[in-house]
Amino acid sequence: MEKIITVDIDKCLGCRTCQLECAIEHSKSKDLFAAIQEDPIPQYRISVEFINGSNIPWQCRHCDDAPCETVCPTAAISRKNDESPVVINKNKCIGCKMCIQVCPFGVLKRSKSDNTVIKCDFCIERLEEEKEPVCVKGCPTNALKMTTLEELSSKKKEASTQRLLTSFQKGKNSVDMGQE
Repeated sequence: MEKIITVDIDKCLGCRTCQLECAIEHSKSKDLFAAIQEDPIPQYRISVEFINGSNIPWQCRHCDDAPCETVCPTAAISRKNDESPVVINKNKCIGCKMCIQVCPFGVLKRSKSDNTVIKCDFCIERLEEEKEPVCVKGCPTNALKMTTLEELSSKKKEASTQRLLTSFQKGKNSVDMGQE
């Protein structure tokens, strides 16, 4: 996929707005007040966990060579093309949970409404309308961002360059201080 959701864990407050937005988006009504009346209550497909002092949002990474897609015996897990998210066809899912077992990120889970499996679908309907997934749109601190791989690579290179320059500067200053 060309775009992915990135997480800046330094910005994540652990407010779980992303979870709430996700559950509402995947509800029948698409409305908070109506969704809390639905039976079963809509489930979110992203989860925020507190690990080693940081809040970390977890969602499907839509792997290029998705193990969940490969292992699915009914081809319920698929994507339209290389640039599409990996999605589950609920009508084909038999609830064998093999996908849950092979997911390296542990982000697939059972649906509360039936025996099928659910996971992040990148809010595929919104993507088709050229809108961001609701978890990204709703994040109050912009900890979640939709970015291209090129943008991500560029930001990483920029951060590495900054660390390298800082390191050089510290080394130069300690050499200068030693000469005085």
